Amino acid sequence: MESLESLKPLFAPKSVAVIGASTVPGKLGHDILANLKNGGFPGPIYPVNPKADEILGLKVYKSAAETPAPPELAVVVIPAKIVAPTLEQAAAAGVKAAVVITGGFAEAGEDGERLQDELAQVVRKTGIRVVGPNCQGINMPHHPMCASWPLITTKGKIAFASQSGTVGAAFLDLAAAERLGVSGFVSLGNRVDVDEAEVISYFNQDPHTQVIALYLEGVKRPSYFLDALRAATKPLVILKAGRTGRGRVAAESHTKSMAGDDAIYDALFHKYQVYRADNLEELFDFAKALAYLPKPRGRQLMITTSSGGAAILAIDEAEKGGLETPEPSPSLKDGLRRMLPAHCPVGNPVDLTGDVMSDAPLYKKVMDQTRSEFDYQVVIFGDPIPGASQVVTPGEPELVIFLGGAEVEKEEREKLYVRGIPVFPTPERGVKALAQFFRFQEKAAPIPHAPTHAEKEAAPRLILRLLPANEAAEMVAKAGIPAAAAPLAADEEEAVRLAQDFGYPVALKISSPDIIHKSDMGGVALNLRNAEQVRTAYKDIMASTRLYERGARVDGVTVSPMAKPGGLELILGIVTDPQYGPTLMFGMGGIYTELYRDVAFCMLPADEADLDALIKHIKAYPLLTGFRGQPRRDLEALKIAMQALERMAGKHPELDQIELNPLLLYPKGLFAVDVRIFSRI
Repeated sequence: MESLESLKPLFAPKSVAVIGASTVPGKLGHDILANLKNGGFPGPIYPVNPKADEILGLKVYKSAAETPAPPELAVVVIPAKIVAPTLEQAAAAGVKAAVVITGGFAEAGEDGERLQDELAQVVRKTGIRVVGPNCQGINMPHHPMCASWPLITTKGKIAFASQSGTVGAAFLDLAAAERLGVSGFVSLGNRVDVDEAEVISYFNQDPHTQVIALYLEGVKRPSYFLDALRAATKPLVILKAGRTGRGRVAAESHTKSMAGDDAIYDALFHKYQVYRADNLEELFDFAKALAYLPKPRGRQLMITTSSGGAAILAIDEAEKGGLETPEPSPSLKDGLRRMLPAHCPVGNPVDLTGDVMSDAPLYKKVMDQTRSEFDYQVVIFGDPIPGASQVVTPGEPELVIFLGGAEVEKEEREKLYVRGIPVFPTPERGVKALAQFFRFQEKAAPIPHAPTHAEKEAAPRLILRLLPANEAAEMVAKAGIPAAAAPLAADEEEAVRLAQDFGYPVALKISSPDIIHKSDMGGVALNLRNAEQVRTAYKDIMASTRLYERGARVDGVTVSPMAKPGGLELILGIVTDPQYGPTLMFGMGGIYTELYRDVAFCMLPADEADLDALIKHIKAYPLLTGFRGQPRRDLEALKIAMQALERMAGKHPELDQIELNPLLLYPKGLFAVDVRIFSRI
């Protein structure tokens, strides 16, 4: 990764040129120049336009080479075809960095891709640092420098970077409406040079930034991205789009980089404690809470409200998020009853009813009385309550929720914003945002989403080779995981001979590189106890294959001894992500894999703590620990198998997928009944 020093001319330049400055209001070349000037940029601003003499009272220059001193940063708003040669000339004149607003590059088809390649060559040749092209620019209110739009000068605590200009503008609108501002905004565009990894690293060391928020569609350089996540010490909130198969295709088309499998990103974000948002509202809410709310000392919430219904919504969300809403102690209840009108229900919540519209200070009295027993105050203004803004205190552990207040709410919200107090519009959004402080404690661990068959089908595929079952079983056994042998029988007599060698009962399974789900088409026969049953099963399997998979290549059947009963069916495997490499997969196996989709992922390499967390991630974890009289399973044997698979994946980089399903886990030991391995060669 480039030195962060090379990014200073982008984010804190001493002088700026606007190449393509316009005399026409409404055009980007005019509006960006105006925002630089009106936003209070402290250094020289040089409009560049060969056909004008003065714009907005500033002297205009024919080129960046003619300015009194070389500008550190050039903001480029000129036709795409002349961007690359213009930047090459600017770099030769001493320009160190550029923000290319212009579109019409890789996002616009083959001609645009060629133009972006030319721009990339200029970057490599000259060393100039570039944000964009096809972006909405940069805004750094603390510098101050607004080489973007709209003009936002409020100095905030959240740095926001976006691969979408529209999503970026929407986030800025939300921040501006609440007078939060930003510590920095970067529209990444097509990322010909500067990407999300460098932006994370830059804002991680920026003294004005407390929280980093990103909207991502794809990752340009996975290894640098991992380095940035690993090194991040500030809360990182990410909205990663492209969660479904079709969404990934759209994201890759938009960003020209791989969107990646969503389950892998879930595992990645969990490993590096990234606060993943599911939508734009959550992105804003989570970042706002982590930046502006005091960190809770514990999980216990006291809810004071004017609306019983709103309080119920808050309690429901609190329970989902691992927060607690216990009843006050008897002595505290007695004190509240003495203080409050007789008709106000006292408990948790304390419902002040609509009467509080004429007595807002009641909120403060309740909060002051209950602080000693509770970690955080949830204050719900559920009506038009004049004076609401004066009963809460900046910097105190108070979550403010305001809804249903009409014009009074608008007035009080503005007063709250001026006092620096964040406000949430619904109980669910507010409490869910507060719960993020506990997200990476055990109670709140998220469950990664396992992709459906439809999503897998929609995603681009490599051409993979399914290893023969006997070869796959041998590889897994050599790795140290007990697995059922699966020799091949080309005809029914050979199947009988192998069955007799093993001893009955045995299982027969169709052997074909074209058939993945054997049981779905009648390709599996279990518990065969004599030669006659083996012959009959062989014929039935072949008949089913001809009926359901007429064009499939068939080698015969595999013959395996039946596993001992009493094992819990699990799935364990390796899935190789094209960006992040081998990833460990674990969950409920056998028929439960598709039925419950209770599967979790862990980025590799993994230590024992990572493996423990992976095992606990699945919803069925209690079944492994002796739930309701079930025997406790051998978790040590399971972790040893996980470690063996990790070593196997490292030793055989040509393997794309390894799947043990079902893997039977016993009170003592385990046994892989079926092994599937896909190779890229």
